[in-house]
Amino acid sequence: MIKYSVAMGIRVLCILSILFIHGWWVLIPAAGAIFLPYFAVVMANVGAGERSGQVERPGNIVRADGTYETPEPEPAPAEEKTA
Repeated sequence: MIKYSVAMGIRVLCILSILFIHGWWVLIPAAGAIFLPYFAVVMANVGAGERSGQVERPGNIVRADGTYETPEPEPAPAEEKTA
């Protein structure tokens, strides 16, 4: 999260510097303001860390003692035969 925040801070500086830079030099901070969000997201996702092997499914209830309670699946409706 810190890497992402630093990159977004640099992006804000790029946007502000566009107001004060003249000529074709304005393209450098403009490119930084355009492409920095993409690289910031990629860097943040790469360094997310290891994930555990346990999959948490939606609908599970975690009790205070750490055990899981899975709701019973609803039975499929019976098909009616029309003859």
